[in-house]
Amino acid sequence: MDRAVLEKRILPAVNSIGPMLNSISISHVFVLDQDQALDFYVGKLGLEVSNDLDLGFMRWLTVRVPGQPGRDVLLEKPGPPAMDEASADQLRELITKGASGFTLGLTTNDCQKTYETLVSRGVEITQEPTEQSYGTDIGVRDPFGNHIRIVQPVQVATQRS
Repeated sequence: MDRAVLEKRILPAVNSIGPMLNSISISHVFVLDQDQALDFYVGKLGLEVSNDLDLGFMRWLTVRVPGQPGRDVLLEKPGPPAMDEASADQLRELITKGASGFTLGLTTNDCQKTYETLVSRGVEITQEPTEQSYGTDIGVRDPFGNHIRIVQPVQVATQRS
């Protein structure tokens, strides 16, 4: 499509109303067992429970970084009502294989200390602390196969020097 046509169709609408969305309030990670997920995400990673509700048709279990309301992660079991059982079976197989890709990114003020704490808690480490252009980064995997990254951003690393 011609650039002038695109600018007339898209840019004026965006510029005239400003940003349509102002935050991300919830995302999800598929887990196979919510009690085991609770043990991992709260007991090992140190997140806190923000909601644990029995909705009848599902358990609404969310966690967040302590003291950071407004951004929750739903620990969601594959299955109804979001999908049929056949699709849930396929998804569970992919998660178990570790084929879900990157699922959650967290930050820390001290990547080395966080790494040592996670190792002492028996968390599966997929990458030891590694210096990157954006900071120091480690990789972990939850008990179901989901990949999680924990980063000490460059500005935090610089402040420690």
